[in-house]
This record gives sequence, structure tokens and C-alpha cells, in this order.
Amino acid sequence: MKKALVIVESPTKAKTIGKFLGSRYKVVSSFGHVRDLPKSKLGVDVEHGFKPSYVVNRDKTAVVKELKAAASKADQVLLATDEDREGEAISFHLAEILGIDPSKAERITFHEITKTAIEAALKHPRGLDLKLVDAQQARRVLDRLVGYELSPLLWRKVAKGLSAGRVQSVAVRLVVEREREIKKFVPQEYWSIEGLFTASGKKAAEFPASLHAHKGKKFDKFDLPSAAAADAILAALQGQTYTVAASEEKQSKRTPPAPFTTSTLQQEANNTLGFSAKQTMRLAQQLYEGIELGSEGHVGLITYMRTDAVNLSEKFLLDAKAEIIALHGDKYALSEPRAYKNKNKNAQEAHEAIRPSEAARTPDTLKGHLEPNQLKLYTLIWKRAVATQMAEAQVRSVSMDIQSANEYLFRATGQNVVFDGFLALYPEKTKENFLPELPDGERITCNGLTKDQHFTEPPARYSDASLVKALEEYGIGRPSTYAPTISTIEDRGYVQRDERKKLFPTDMAFLVNDLLVEHFPTIVDYQFTAELEEDLDRIAEGEKKWQPVIEAFYTPFKKTLELKDKELNKKELTEEASSEVCEKCGKPMVIKFGRFGKFFACTGYPECKSTKPLPGDPTAALPAEYANEKCELCGAPMSVKRGRFGPFLGCSKYPDCKFIKKIEISTKVKCPSCKEGELVQKKSKRGRIFFACNRYPECSFALWNKPTGESCPNCKQPVVYGPKGTVKCSSKECGYSAAAPEPATTTPAPEA
Repeated sequence: MKKALVIVESPTKAKTIGKFLGSRYKVVSSFGHVRDLPKSKLGVDVEHGFKPSYVVNRDKTAVVKELKAAASKADQVLLATDEDREGEAISFHLAEILGIDPSKAERITFHEITKTAIEAALKHPRGLDLKLVDAQQARRVLDRLVGYELSPLLWRKVAKGLSAGRVQSVAVRLVVEREREIKKFVPQEYWSIEGLFTASGKKAAEFPASLHAHKGKKFDKFDLPSAAAADAILAALQGQTYTVAASEEKQSKRTPPAPFTTSTLQQEANNTLGFSAKQTMRLAQQLYEGIELGSEGHVGLITYMRTDAVNLSEKFLLDAKAEIIALHGDKYALSEPRAYKNKNKNAQEAHEAIRPSEAARTPDTLKGHLEPNQLKLYTLIWKRAVATQMAEAQVRSVSMDIQSANEYLFRATGQNVVFDGFLALYPEKTKENFLPELPDGERITCNGLTKDQHFTEPPARYSDASLVKALEEYGIGRPSTYAPTISTIEDRGYVQRDERKKLFPTDMAFLVNDLLVEHFPTIVDYQFTAELEEDLDRIAEGEKKWQPVIEAFYTPFKKTLELKDKELNKKELTEEASSEVCEKCGKPMVIKFGRFGKFFACTGYPECKSTKPLPGDPTAALPAEYANEKCELCGAPMSVKRGRFGPFLGCSKYPDCKFIKKIEISTKVKCPSCKEGELVQKKSKRGRIFFACNRYPECSFALWNKPTGESCPNCKQPVVYGPKGTVKCSSKECGYSAAAPEPATTTPAPEA
């Protein structure tokens, strides 16, 4: 019997596939890429067709040795890496390392790790798709040229340790420009008027209606710019009678959203579950590669999670229909399957949307097998995919116009679900609002009029979801790049997260972005970056060769790089004059950019190393606060310093004495766990702010969101600040949330 070796990327995937195959097959893992460009040098021969020089990763030497030994004993080698460009490239490198002619290598692919899919793949092995390999190689070379040639320029001209990247720098630009929009935003005041009405002489619930028009002229948003303008209308409405001027009823249908792609999964998981893009992809990878399900062993629970296709397999469509009928009844199922069209013109990463591998494997059957976050993500995927094959929801929408005797028109709107359809499984965040059925001319009682003050709001900071959506809309990056891009700009210190987990740029992000926009505009140009992505797609389709694409980019880029290396001056970029004088030596101080933001620095450096925070810096008051602090080792004065994780105290005799001490930023909230400590603001290794007990490690209580100091009325757990001015319970099991109250002024109800 011939022996076959099957090579995949991950040991979990190997374990899952191995249980489906007989003794003829040996399934092993390459543990990801085994070969890459060298870390210590460019690794691309720019003089000879941009030929890459690949090397075996140092940590993969033993793995390669084992793979070669296993391949030498096998009669057949099957490369079973993921079916996308990255997976194709891994198979290509494996073939070359194992001495297999890439043109003769045998490749098997599948969208889900199930017995049926694996057996079907084994019956139809194919060759390597060298066009996909070229597309991945082009991206790798392109990113290496930008990263390894532009980053050193930033080290020389700005600060050591900085990095630039073809996609990451564009993502930083998006975050920077959004923050500037927020900073320059000027709120505009406006007012609204709302009435509470009931049908006259009837015991019916009150319903609200908003002031809409006067004598046929609709009120625009800013037509009531002040309280005085609102009061004038309230005065005019005193003693008025009201009647139903017109009412309209419409029946509409709602179609379920398309099944998940990589982008939409990341967005929805962020919006509904609070998962970062990176966390979502890590959990999805685990579900795809396989989870231990007791007697069933390792089972792959979802299809491949890097995809921008929205179609579903015929088998899943049939299985989903059966599951819908079993759970909800015939009227919730479709007579014919529903298909979706892909909005992304470049969709080609895979052939299916993200769905459960088996429709019959409901989330309830997996309780006890999955970790809480795994179950949450699986539930989201299962419900979304099955809901796509459910009947449309039928909604009744009602609009009612109520007119005063002096022709002020109020409009009330209501809606209720007549038939829930897919909403029974995948509910939307909409609230039903019932309006009574009243004939035109019916007398209406006004129980009260309220004026409310509002202010226009600036655009929101990017969340993982909205940044992924923006990158996709601009055509920047592909499904496999969104999560690592966000993770990279966070790790590099270009962006941080606020108390609501939204992304905001650091001082260094502003500086580096402005430098790139002014001196390397094509690198951070949205359209140019999107066009490069399209070129990579054309390479994958065989419409373009990869070397000319790289050359067209690199030749002008290299010339600009050499020119700017001569032109740019570090002092001009990183220093600003100030009127501040050094308290130690009397010399002028300048505003400098450091890795951790702006600060004052003495021009007498290195003789005088005096620094201090800028006015308005939350750490500005710290030097005075800790002026009498002494080093616990040598007794010398301690000075306030800033590092990656925020301000800290360091001995003034550094480097002779290296004693340091943390500085706590208090929230004035007592720890709800130990009742002794206080919750203080901290920063994680990735720059993410969180709040933890200052008695750590004795007490390990921590929260990701800032505590309000209040306790949940339901479960008594701490209440924290949520998105868009809300507060919520810190316990995910509780679900309590409340909106921040808006100021309102109420006038007495006029007589009807």
C-alpha cells in the first residue's frame, strides 16, 4: 500500500484532518511559513528583476528536517494548506524545500474541515496555482521594499524604532485625519419640540409626535437654533386644539443580511460582541481548524474564515432549510434558496461565505465544548448563515400627521412586526412602536409639549469595525490583511485605544503621517494604494506579470527616497521653538517629539538633560506632586519619566542607579472585589488602557472600560462607560445598559 504524506499549516488542523484519513495517510504540520525573506537584510535583488532570496526561518529548522524525513519515506506528498494566496505560497515553498518540482506538486484544497470535504479533495488533487504564488510574492516584495527602505529613513529623521508600511501607513492616515476632523469640529446648537398625544375620550396609551412643519413648510434641523425660538412656538401652541390631518400605512419586507465574509464578520463581532478584529480572527481560526467534541474527536466547526465571497454550498442550503423547519416551522422556510451577489468586484479569495460546517450543529449542542468567546462567535456565524435562508420579515409602518388649529404639524411614526421571519433567529436592533388606528379628522388630546436641546456631534473615532469597513470601501488590503494591519499600527505605537476601545492617534502618528503625506504622497494615497491592490489581483488572475508592477512602483519611489534623505532635517521635523526656559540651567527649551509624544527638552543637552511635560499634559502636575519622592535604594531625588506604559518615577542618578517606581492614575473608585484597593488606570503591552486594582497581585480584579463608580441595579457589579454616551454593566452575563440623560425643559400641557 502506497504511503501518502499530507502537509498542512497548523497542528490543530493536522489533528482534525488526521482523524478522517486511514493508515495510508500521515498528516503533519509545517507550523505556518517555513521560508521567508531574511530579517537581517532587504533580501530582494532590485538590480535583477527583484528576485527574492528566501531563507528557512531559524525557528523552523527542526520542522523542515522532520518534513524532509517524512517526505523521504512517503510515496506521495499532498500539500493541503489554506486555499488562498498565502496558503498557495506556503505550498510552493514547501515543494521547493522538499525537492518537489513546483509544476508537478500535488495540491488539495477544501473550504471546510469535514470528512466529506477532505475525501472529495483527495479524489481531485490539482497542481500549484503559480499565479496565486506570484501575487503573494509580489505583495511580500512590495511590502519589504517599503518597510525596509522607508523605515530606516524614519529612524534617521524622526526616531529609532519607527516603521512604515504600504497598508499600515494608509490605515494610520485614516485614523489621523479622523482625529483632526474631531478636533476642528464646532458643535452647533439646535432644538426640537415633541408632543405627547392620546385619542380624545379614549383610554389609550400615549404616543409621541415631533414638530414637523408649519403651514406646509417643513422645519429643517437648524430652524430652531435657540431656546427662545422653541419657546416662541410653545407659546403659539398654548390652548390649541389638535386633529388627525392624515395617516398612512405601508407594508414592507425585510430581507436578511448576506452571510459573513471576513470583513463583515469582523465588523459585526466588534459591534455586537466587542471583539477586536485580531481576536475575531483568532477565534475563527480555532473554530475552523477544529475543536475537541468529546466522542466525535476534533471537528472543524466553520468554513474557511478568510473570504470575500457570499455564496453558500448546495448541501448547506438544503440542511439549513431542514433545520429552519424543525426549529421554527414551514412558514419560516423558503421554497427556493436565497442567493446573494457579492458587492466586492475583486472577490476571489475563496468560494464560500463563512458558515457552520454543519447546519444541524446548533450552538446549544456545543455548550460545554467551547470556551465562552468561541461559543459567542460560533453562535453569531451560525445564526447569520441560517437566517439567510429564512423568510422575509413583514413590517407594518404607520405615519400620522397631527395638526393644531393654527396649522403647526406634528408627525408620529410607528412600526410593528407583522411576521418576524428571519428576525426570529437573527433580530435587529429596532424597537417596535405602536400607533393607534385613527381616522382623518379625529380629535386628539395633547397631554404635554417638551422642548429639547441638542448639539451636533463630531464624527466618531474609528472602532475596529468602522476602520475595517473604511479599508474595504477604499479597496485597501484584502480580507487576510485587515486584522494584522490594525494590530500592527497598535503595536508600533501609532494608535492607542480610548476608554471605549476606539482608536486614536499618538503624537508620533501625526508627525510620521504628515511627513509621509508631504514627502511620500503616493505611499499614503488611498487611490494609489487601491490601484496597487488591483494590480495584485490582476497578477493572481494571470493578467499581469509581477516584476513590471514592482518596477513601476519602485523606480520613482527609490528616487524620492534618495532625494528626501538629503533634504530632510531631523531637527526641523522633530523640534519646535518655545518660550520655555530650563529651570536647571536657564537655557531655552524646545518642544521635541519622542517615541511617547511631545515634551519640553533643554537645548543644553547633553550637558543638561532636563525635560518636562507640555501644558495640558495629564502628567504635567506629576513633577510637583512627587517633588519630595526619594529613591528607595540610594536616597537620591526621583524624577518623573515617560515610557511605553505611561509616566513612571526613575532615580535621578540613572544610569548609576536604575530604581524605578510606578505612578498610579486614580479613578477614585474603590475596588469592588477586595474592598481595600482602588481602581487605577493602566496600559497593556499593546498600549490598550484598562483599569485594575492597585493591590495587584494580591487582587487581580480588572476592567477594560472605565468605571463610573456606580453599581449595577440588577447584579450589583460595577457600571462602566459604554459607547455613544451610554453606561453598562461590566458583567457580560447581565446585559444592563442605560443612556446618558439629556437635558430637557418641559412646559405645562396646553388645554385641548
